[in-house]
Parts: sequence; structure tokens; C-alpha cells
Amino acid sequence: MPRKNHKMIDGKHKSKRSDINKRVRKSLNEKEESRIEKVCFMNMCMIQDHKGNVLALDKVNDSYTGTTFPGGHVEANEIFQKSMIREVWEETGLTIEAPKLGGLYHWHKGGVHYVITLYKADKFTGDLKSSEEGRVYWIPLEELKTKELATGMKHVLKILESEQVDECYMHLEVDGYVGDLY
Repeated sequence: MPRKNHKMIDGKHKSKRSDINKRVRKSLNEKEESRIEKVCFMNMCMIQDHKGNVLALDKVNDSYTGTTFPGGHVEANEIFQKSMIREVWEETGLTIEAPKLGGLYHWHKGGVHYVITLYKADKFTGDLKSSEEGRVYWIPLEELKTKELATGMKHVLKILESEQVDECYMHLEVDGYVGDLY
């Protein structure tokens, strides 16, 4: 008889333990799901020529216009660095080597977290040619700063020229987006 009671007690404990485990798993899954967000990864590269010049792109026919650096979207299942190399080649005809990660520029809009990985490169091969994205050309860095820059480029330049600043998060204020540098 004690064995039957022992089995019934074990069965009740197993059932209670199972219920507790299910609740814990559900709680952990809910917490993890609350951390998941829709993200759009992009990239941009400041290419330097060892003569004080950077490669500029006058972006046209897009919602993002003005003078900027080459870059674009990271495709599904694409390595970030390889995506940067591909985008530069598509927009400039140059193949960059070993681009170095220089920082992040990001913001939230419409339920999506947009993240631009910023790179620097000074090794490249190929012949410079413009694309449908716009005209590309070499320009002294200081002169680039006087042009009509694309949205966010002032922050991008601060990140890529600084040893202390690695990140810019743009947050929405009443008058539009404002950048916080970190």
C-alpha cells in the first residue's frame, strides 16, 4: 500500500513540476519575443585614396539624395563585410579590400529598426565609374563637407573621423530626427 501512495504522490509532483516548467518556458519565450524586432541592415563606406581625398557619390532618383558615400542594403544571408564590398563595386566599379568597421548609425521608423554599418577602406582596385545610383568622384574630405550632404552624413562623418565616437542613434523629436552620438 505505501508504494501505491508513493506512486500517486510522485504522479502529483510530476504533474505540478510539469505545469511549473510549462509556465517558466512560456514566460521565457514571451520575454524573448519581446526582444525580437524587425531590422533592416544597410552599409556605407568612406573610401580614402591616401592623397586626402574621399570617394563621393551624388545620390539621385531616390528618397535619399545628396552627397554621400557608396553603400546600400545587406541582402538576406549576406555577410556584412561582403555586402559592403559588393555595394561599392556596384556603385563605383572599385573592389575594396578589407574594409574596417568604423561605427553604427541607426534609427527606428514604422516599427523597423534601420541599422547602417559604417566602414572605412583605403585599399582598392578597378576603374572608377558612375552608376544609376549617381555620379562618383574623388574630392578632398574638407571640400566634401561643404557640399549639400545627404541626410545624416554630418553624423556619419563625425563617427568615421573620430576615435571616441562609434555610434549615432537618431530619435524622433517634434521637429524631426535628432542624432545622439555615443
